[in-house]
Amino acid sequence: MSAPIQVKRIDHVTLVVKDLEASRRFYVDVLGMEEVPRPNFSFPGLWFQAATTQIHLILEHDESGPAGVFLPEECSISRTRHVAFEVDNALQAHDELNRLGIEIVAGPKNRPDGPTQLYVFDPDQNLVELYSY
Repeated sequence: MSAPIQVKRIDHVTLVVKDLEASRRFYVDVLGMEEVPRPNFSFPGLWFQAATTQIHLILEHDESGPAGVFLPEECSISRTRHVAFEVDNALQAHDELNRLGIEIVAGPKNRPDGPTQLYVFDPDQNLVELYSY
């Protein structure tokens, strides 16, 4: 029996942020995404593209909810909400993030199925995983 709905792919992930320019610097200058045109919504935001993946940012406002994600201190970083991006080489990404002064909050470590993964926060404490095979 087939499911009544067949998802093809994730089109985008939307994050609420406090500072669009700080987020632009992270997603474009650090992660190498390309800023792409965004429809003329009634609220500020930015869109970024990497291959078929898009990140949509919304500037925090009365109707958006708060920026960032609450992560209790006792949670395991790799077992909570996050967005994961495949990169060419997670170990080189680790070195580059260190060079840029961006804190690595977990990893690099090997995932049981093979990839190397590490975790960082974006400017609004959204958890970002970078991994490579």
